[in-house]
Amino acid sequence: MERTGWPGCSTISFRHLPLAVALAVIAECGFGETDLGALPGVCDHVPYDLTDDAVRAVAAEVAASGLRVRSVNGDIGDLNRPHDEDERAAHLRRLLDLTAACGADALVLPCGAQSHEPVATLDEDLDLVAVQLHRAAEAAARHGVAIWVEAPHYHRLCWNTELAARLADRLDPAVGLVLDTSHIVASGGDPAAYAERFAGRVAHVHLRDATPGHINHSIGNGVVDFAATFVALRATGYQGASSLELETRDVTDDERPAAAVKAAAYIAGL
Repeated sequence: MERTGWPGCSTISFRHLPLAVALAVIAECGFGETDLGALPGVCDHVPYDLTDDAVRAVAAEVAASGLRVRSVNGDIGDLNRPHDEDERAAHLRRLLDLTAACGADALVLPCGAQSHEPVATLDEDLDLVAVQLHRAAEAAARHGVAIWVEAPHYHRLCWNTELAARLADRLDPAVGLVLDTSHIVASGGDPAAYAERFAGRVAHVHLRDATPGHINHSIGNGVVDFAATFVALRATGYQGASSLELETRDVTDDERPAAAVKAAAYIAGL
């Protein structure tokens, strides 16, 4: 039974399971919605080589689960690296096909390569990421969905709040920002301050605990001030959703369902 007031739960939380099983566990725990992980090497619930048949198959598994999909968390290559634009556009189109087929609000894309070092110069790299996100947003609009970017991301080019701000300054406000509590805290930032700084631009919230330098803690095992974060989000008029993204290293796979339920109940209380 779906629990009223609970956040969603990303399939990344159960990335060790096949997609259909992960969705079933999420639903059995009482969640009503999910984020769909489509990140090669992180969460392989969506085939990297998407075809029309693969899009239909994944969308059918999601529909059978009864869960609402808030977003698809995907990747179309390092946005600060030159790439075969036809190949990138084709992969983007497939991910957008999937996003629309699942009834999701948005496709989430990363903020650059998995390195803090720019490929050229920082300004050139940020310009290129912004250009790629704008192209993605234009394509997304044709599919009736949005593009959101997860920035900061502790392991990528825009790894802290200041770099995320420099990217945000280059972006059309139509590209939403994902506030991820773990990436902000791991990089030395404050999620509440981030919510205030980017008021009106935060489109979604990812929930996981963290300590400086480390993002993979279960909620309650790090130093994220979730209460202050939600106070700040309410104060800025945030009307979006939040989702547990429990890609954690401090519980066993068998403990994950109970940990997700415990985290959801705590978040609902805030």
